[in-house]
Amino acid sequence: MSTPPPVDAVSALREGDAGRTEEALAILSRVFGYDSFRGEQAAIIDQVASGGDAVVLMPTGGGKSLCYQIPALLREGTGIVVSPLIALMADQVAALEAVGIRAAYLNSTLEMHEAQAVEQQLLAGELDLLYMAPERLVLPRTVQLLQRAQLALFAIDEAHCVSQWGHDFRPDYLGLSMLADAFPGVPRIALTATATEATHRELTERLQMQQARHFVSSFDRPNIQYRIEPKASPREQLLRLITAEHEGDSGIVYCLSRKSVETTAQWLADRGIPALPYHAGLPPEVRQDHQERFLRADGLIMVATIAFGMGIDKPDVRFVAHLDLPKSIEGYYQETGRAGRDGLPSTAWMAYGLGDVVSQRKFIEGGESSEQFKRNARSHLDAMLALCETVDCRRVQLLRYFGQDSSPCGNCDTCLNPPQTWDATVAAQKLLSAVIRLDRERGQRFGSGQVVDVLLGRESERSLASRHHELSVWGIGEELSEKEWRTAIRQLLARGILEAEGDYGVLVPGPQAGPVLRSEETVQLAVDRAPQRGARGGGRRAGGASRAAETLEPAQRERFEALRAWRTSVAKEKQIPPYMVFSDATLVGIVETAPQSVQQLGTVSGVGAKKLAEYGEDVLEALSGSDAG
Repeated sequence: MSTPPPVDAVSALREGDAGRTEEALAILSRVFGYDSFRGEQAAIIDQVASGGDAVVLMPTGGGKSLCYQIPALLREGTGIVVSPLIALMADQVAALEAVGIRAAYLNSTLEMHEAQAVEQQLLAGELDLLYMAPERLVLPRTVQLLQRAQLALFAIDEAHCVSQWGHDFRPDYLGLSMLADAFPGVPRIALTATATEATHRELTERLQMQQARHFVSSFDRPNIQYRIEPKASPREQLLRLITAEHEGDSGIVYCLSRKSVETTAQWLADRGIPALPYHAGLPPEVRQDHQERFLRADGLIMVATIAFGMGIDKPDVRFVAHLDLPKSIEGYYQETGRAGRDGLPSTAWMAYGLGDVVSQRKFIEGGESSEQFKRNARSHLDAMLALCETVDCRRVQLLRYFGQDSSPCGNCDTCLNPPQTWDATVAAQKLLSAVIRLDRERGQRFGSGQVVDVLLGRESERSLASRHHELSVWGIGEELSEKEWRTAIRQLLARGILEAEGDYGVLVPGPQAGPVLRSEETVQLAVDRAPQRGARGGGRRAGGASRAAETLEPAQRERFEALRAWRTSVAKEKQIPPYMVFSDATLVGIVETAPQSVQQLGTVSGVGAKKLAEYGEDVLEALSGSDAG
């Protein structure tokens, strides 16, 4: 089928005397296919387009990239984008080219002649955006090259990487402070989705952006449902989540160890769930292949360490699962934020248990880092444990960590299924007494297993050999089961009433133990809830239909799946990820609009001029074919 000639949207919009705001809106509509800006996007774009610096804190999926892409199109010259991940630059450039923006990248994957060709394009003013990693940007040769070019702006993406006490420090980012002196007339915009107030201050100072205008958006992601449940059989729990709620959806599963990544991916594959492993120990070509397959496929699950995910622009990740406790809320928030970038309903799920607490404490104390680093790591872990153990709204707890107030969301597990609590003051005193008696009267410290045996009066070779049955605390906790005691220990560890020390996680009284032992404070603990089955309701979706289409009527779902099939064939032909053709959210918008003409199709959010010209007639044909079928 013939298509109209391509539209040079950018050059067309640069002509005329329209004001910056009107021109920015025109670019937003014609190039990207959106009718209006969200939040503070318009103010940020105006700040940078007029030559000012900006520090932008905005959640993943909030539209950060538009905040530097549109100013780069409004200003003369090329926008330089600093990105920490070389592996994703080709996809980022392909996504821009798909909407008619002239983009390229400079990194170590290019042959010399390819790099030279990009440099010539830059000097000739033939690029709107150029991506490069921080380690290349700070090279004297690169600085000299950029000083010969006309530059529109510098965009420093993932700017939290400059913070040494953040969750994802990258030493290469420290060199970016030179931009202020080397390019004094070029505006800079630093962007991140994860920054506490302390990290915000540090990145501002290290990048010498004290005079910049600061934009702090709400970190709330209302389309994500946060759920944390007791770890029983975590892989079985994960399988239930996938089959009951996310069959046919793309997702990411995070594990702490490489071995766990590989065994979990294989375990899922053995059960008919398409899954691939990703960690730093795999050969580079394997990691690259798995990443590309994840980006280009519908319904594939990536099982990964935290080495995977930063900069991933795949908008239709419907769930992010954690089989191990993250080290910090910043890391957790960034990882869960990779779900639902298109704004459609998504799930952030975690299985969490006592072993997670003990292993994380052991990892921190056993490291060779400085005491300052360990204190920082403990603080991060304490905040993460508080999120896991809260009986209040998880979203409120998350946002409070980032310095923002909110009201209960009504969509997380603690809102939908409020946990029951019980007065555990006496139980906590019994547990602390057992720990203290074992130490004082026997000179012994034990992990949770032996302490629980003493509380339950359960004989074992160790108990008999150590004459534990002679202790006054022997059997004083028979009113609780072993599972209930382990639940209590986990929550007391999270509150600092207990601590786990050493390689074996032996229990000792924590800094908050004194007031509890003296009955100066009461202890309210939550009753562990059973693992949830299909918390959203509705059970499995017929035919593995994407969650994106769950709000559509049956006939509309058929059209959605027809468009999905068409999109997959186009993506394979062009060798690009399907979302670069159209996102799930745009396909839903097309189905709901039911356009009868190319002009009507152009009114759908996410359908820009270039894509309308390239795909318009084919989309209408796919829709009519599904109706005929």
